[in-house]
Amino acid sequence: MSKSDDVTGRLQEMRDRAEDLEKAAEQTDDPAERRRLEDEAHRLESRSEQVSGMASGDIYPMR
Repeated sequence: MSKSDDVTGRLQEMRDRAEDLEKAAEQTDDPAERRRLEDEAHRLESRSEQVSGMASGDIYPMR
């Protein structure tokens, strides 16, 4: 398995986890838990964008 395959797999796992967290946030009735889940999903999405940019050779961080 090459390094790019590792990165691709890791990115997919992060995106899948973020999607799972968003779905869980939609289903919870607790506003504090919903916010926590949404925040974690956003952090994962942001991190996956950063990793993707670095893997593609983009030297400028995502904003």
